[in-house]
Amino acid sequence: MSESGALLPWLVIRQDDNGNRYRVGRYATRSEAQKVVDSFGGHGHKQLYWVERLGQGSQTATKN
Repeated sequence: MSESGALLPWLVIRQDDNGNRYRVGRYATRSEAQKVVDSFGGHGHKQLYWVERLGQGSQTATKN
């Protein structure tokens, strides 16, 4: 694992209506990443967002 992966292991992932997935950002803590996911719900986004730990599968999925 790279040094930056060790420091920022939590990812926010977005899936669009066509099933394409994109990394939105990397964060130091799961809590920080979850706050980002939660914030998209307040902005009217209609995609699926979730938090993943680097090197693992989906942790939390939130439809916004």
